Amino acid sequence: MTTRRALITCDGRYMGSAIKEKFESLGIAVVTGGYPMTTQTECEALISAAGQVDILIANLAEPPMTGPVQDIENADWNKLFDSLVHPLMYLIRAVTPQMLDRQAGKIIAVTSAAPLKGIANNTAYCAARGAQNGFIKAVGLELARSNIQVNAIAQNYINNNTYYPDDILDNEKFLAHVKRNVPTNKIGPANETAELAAYLASEDCSHMVGQVIPLAGGWVT
Repeated sequence: MTTRRALITCDGRYMGSAIKEKFESLGIAVVTGGYPMTTQTECEALISAAGQVDILIANLAEPPMTGPVQDIENADWNKLFDSLVHPLMYLIRAVTPQMLDRQAGKIIAVTSAAPLKGIANNTAYCAARGAQNGFIKAVGLELARSNIQVNAIAQNYINNNTYYPDDILDNEKFLAHVKRNVPTNKIGPANETAELAAYLASEDCSHMVGQVIPLAGGWVT
């Protein structure tokens, strides 16, 4: 069998390392892109340098810049959209032509469950992540007839170096917050996201398109 190739963006942040490790264990050839990944030029150059991309993992992350809505700074709002929304479009727009030519492909965005429920004092972040999720739903429907499956993993309360790093997992105040808000009473391990990404990228997954799948311990369903 021909080895499939996956491109994982921003591999040193968010879920990049966990997904890379899982894919390599499955014999998938992995190409990675660094951080930041914000401009059209950077995104298109990455797709071009990667060559054939059978699987695109759009792994984009940016801290939420917490604060009340009346204090949102234009620079913070724009940074969230420049880091999360615009590069997602640039990447998918750039990789789609080759997938259409082959009539095959997998695109998986690692987004967030935040806009599915809403988080007070995180309105800018929820707006940017919500835009990502809406984009994936529409692109998934558009490309489904070309045998390209596009989906999103909308996660929260998962161990990662951007939002839930190792050093807060033993913090008593944080653990009390988790127990109040997360039905599983815990932070999920990174390998659960990697396992879900592996399924969505597998050839067995052909009938799931345009889905924004919550992975958040029951925080949102």
